[in-house]
Amino acid sequence: MHSNNLLLEEPIRMASILEPSKPTFFPAMTKIVGTLGPKSRSADIIAKCLNAGMSVARFDFSLGNAEFHQETLENLKAAIKSTKKLCAVMLDTIGPELQVVNKTEGPIPLEADSLLVLTPDQDKEATSNLLPINFSGLSKAVKEGDTIFIGQYLFTGSETTSVWLEVTEVNGEDVVCLVKNSAVLAESLYTLHVSQIRIDLPTLTDNDKEVISTWGVRNNIDFLSLSYTRDAEDIRHARKFLSKLGELHQTQIFAKIENVEGINHFDEILQEADGIIISRGNLGIDLPPEKVFLFQKAAVYKCNMAGKPAVVTRVVDSMTDNLRPTRAEATDVANAILDGSDAILLGAETLRGLYPVETISIVGKICAEAEKVFNQDMYFKKTVKYVGEPMSHLESIASSAVRAAIKVKASVIICFTSSGRAARLLAKYRPTMPVISVVVPRLKTNQLRWTFSGAFEARQSLVVRGLFPMLADPRHPAESTNATNESVLKVALDYGKASGLVKAHDRVVVCQKSRRCVCGQDH
Repeated sequence: MHSNNLLLEEPIRMASILEPSKPTFFPAMTKIVGTLGPKSRSADIIAKCLNAGMSVARFDFSLGNAEFHQETLENLKAAIKSTKKLCAVMLDTIGPELQVVNKTEGPIPLEADSLLVLTPDQDKEATSNLLPINFSGLSKAVKEGDTIFIGQYLFTGSETTSVWLEVTEVNGEDVVCLVKNSAVLAESLYTLHVSQIRIDLPTLTDNDKEVISTWGVRNNIDFLSLSYTRDAEDIRHARKFLSKLGELHQTQIFAKIENVEGINHFDEILQEADGIIISRGNLGIDLPPEKVFLFQKAAVYKCNMAGKPAVVTRVVDSMTDNLRPTRAEATDVANAILDGSDAILLGAETLRGLYPVETISIVGKICAEAEKVFNQDMYFKKTVKYVGEPMSHLESIASSAVRAAIKVKASVIICFTSSGRAARLLAKYRPTMPVISVVVPRLKTNQLRWTFSGAFEARQSLVVRGLFPMLADPRHPAESTNATNESVLKVALDYGKASGLVKAHDRVVVCQKSRRCVCGQDH
């Protein structure tokens, strides 16, 4: 277990705890992924979410059809235009998700110690004694004594809308279970999770492929969240599929680790994926409660050392119905940041929650406070030691730029990049100041037409802690024989000033691929 990145060398002044948080253009270095849904899909609400700190919009196809999500996305585009804030799009696959089929959509009360039959016969009506499900192979996968959870967002132990079942008998294709707690399944979407049992369904289903090849292609999705990733082959298969879909060959794949199988193959998954989503809802079922935090810390550490984004889910569940998080939830968010997480993913809290904007705002404020006491010096030394020597040329430049920026107390680091790799390497070393990633487009052709790249790379920075992208004028190349391209640097500095990141006489460190050395300057 790696020590917590909490700054203890300088004791926190008690008076500072009582000082109100100062509003800033960027609420926090940590990014927030918000799931858009029934309570957060109007252009007005989305604009408020963007202003509150959301930088990635997640579209969960477990709920709603393509038309529903397209309308939401059009509202997102309008909100981006009105707020002038960039936002990336993440498509979340359904994957091998088992669901209860409740055609009446009426409430289903379940009593503790009663028997409940799970059947693949979807023509039957859902009742308190029988639930149809969308999978015919459950009876072959489970045995007596196995644990099954059913819930709208899975079982947390405190809510009354999820139920814990124990398999007592397998009868043909039906599975008979003992209900362990009383609950009311009150809405339409309920998922079913069998603890530590492999479900014989593909990770990327035919339905997922249909959604990606239609809705995903139409909207040039920036990220694909691959639900229930079980091994590296799942990532390779998804990447091969995307490579055949035009512009989606640029789409980054984030592996959602949701079960023991994903944990067992974590290292190989991390090597293939562009980022990791630690899906703590399902992990909380597959793992004993006392083990979840161990995996989170180990997984985030591995992501940090690999320079790949780590995203943590299920942090403020209570804000689905309440205006404030619990003390435990607020501490949980802060600890995720101290662990080194790049982003916090909000699911039910923004999808169907009553306070989506307030949730994003509060989570952002907690992240910002945690960042103030993040021990960057210890983290930097640990990362350099892990990378070892000899460093690659680019890694050496990135680590040196971060060290220089901290020593001269620079306000920002400005990085010129085409692929985004240099900016991500800077972020890997967790500078204490923001990195303005100036993405300079490249001209490319497919033999039929000329286009500029860069939009994908800019938006994909929006999930990386500390990176704030801007798309440069394509007439100004990032690779220059001059010390710095003054015109595009001026645009970046003006952007920094407008954002409140740079003031007169502040020091700025500039990173640019050049034949001549680029050093820090006062502005």
